[in-house]
Amino acid sequence: MPFIVVALVAVLTADVLLLTQPDAAMAPVDDVVRVTPRQTPLAQKRPAQQQQPAVTTQPVAPLSKLHKPNLFVLTNRPFTNEMLQKVAKLSGVRALELADAASVTLDGKRVQTLAVNPSTFRSYTPKVTASSDALWQNVAAGDVAVSFVLGNDGGLSLHSRVSAGSAGQLRIGAYATTGFGAVDAVVSKDVGRSLGLPRDNALIVSAPKANSDALSRKIKKALGKGTQVAMVNPVLPQPQQKVTQRNWPAGSFMTGEQLTVALRAAVSKLGRPYVWGAEGPETFDCSGLVQWAYGQAGVRMPRVTHQQWVTGPQVPYSQAHPGDLLFWRNDPTNPDYISHVAIYWGDGKMLHAPRTGDVVKIVPVSTRNLAGVVRVSPIAAAKVR
Repeated sequence: MPFIVVALVAVLTADVLLLTQPDAAMAPVDDVVRVTPRQTPLAQKRPAQQQQPAVTTQPVAPLSKLHKPNLFVLTNRPFTNEMLQKVAKLSGVRALELADAASVTLDGKRVQTLAVNPSTFRSYTPKVTASSDALWQNVAAGDVAVSFVLGNDGGLSLHSRVSAGSAGQLRIGAYATTGFGAVDAVVSKDVGRSLGLPRDNALIVSAPKANSDALSRKIKKALGKGTQVAMVNPVLPQPQQKVTQRNWPAGSFMTGEQLTVALRAAVSKLGRPYVWGAEGPETFDCSGLVQWAYGQAGVRMPRVTHQQWVTGPQVPYSQAHPGDLLFWRNDPTNPDYISHVAIYWGDGKMLHAPRTGDVVKIVPVSTRNLAGVVRVSPIAAAKVR
């Protein structure tokens, strides 16, 4: 049975499994911000002769609004109009969008995937992604848009064709990070059906002025058993959003012994190949290496980069210690997205798993697009899932 794990970007998180079936997209509850559409260099218009005849291509509506997603709601059955109305009536909810969600196999990799209506879903993605008419036209025509990390680091070349199980082959029509946790691929509803995705089991909620944690509890209560909610861009009280190292109690951070074990574990994997989605012990991606190495020291690290970004307080790079984590924002389709992680080795060097075709190595730290440095707290890390 298809499933997906959707990751959160806040400290208060929960694992999410998707199981179900779909129908139609819910119209926005309210308007937000108007932008001017523009093309992105990561998606070129698809030649007409390459369109798959099995897909009925509908015109993609131009972008006129942006809705910042705050919650990602999952159910074990299709959303009904009654369920949608219950959510829409909750205080602070501004807009809703339905999607189909499951894990599918692309190029031999298990990839968390959304099937969407390109005309409406585009409004819930980062501005660069939302503004690309070519990107969404390609998705409507039967292409798959994959995240920048899966494409660039995972070796899925733009405009190449990859195996997609029962759907045969799909063309990589664009690099586009949607910003929804661990979701790394987006297809049209038609393609989703050919892939066997359950229908209407996912709901995107925009509620930019509502406390995300409180709204999450209300949604679970309104929809009942089998409902799970992930925070995407959480709106939380200030003390939960911004924490400095000074407020952390004694014993919050890794001991010297734990740091030594983690660093020795990581360096023991020098020369091992990078494989997207790999968690060890012989192959790794960047966050998989971090999770495995720190796990050897008894630290329960979350799986992906943007989760690892919130496993402790940020410290200045000038104060980085061996065992701190370095993070980068390299994704041009979502400039705010944390897309890479490395372990600080000391003396201006870092240990990391770079990308497909490369191996685990120690190299000088690159400060280009450096997002920050995090000092890992095992207590905080154990809460991030």
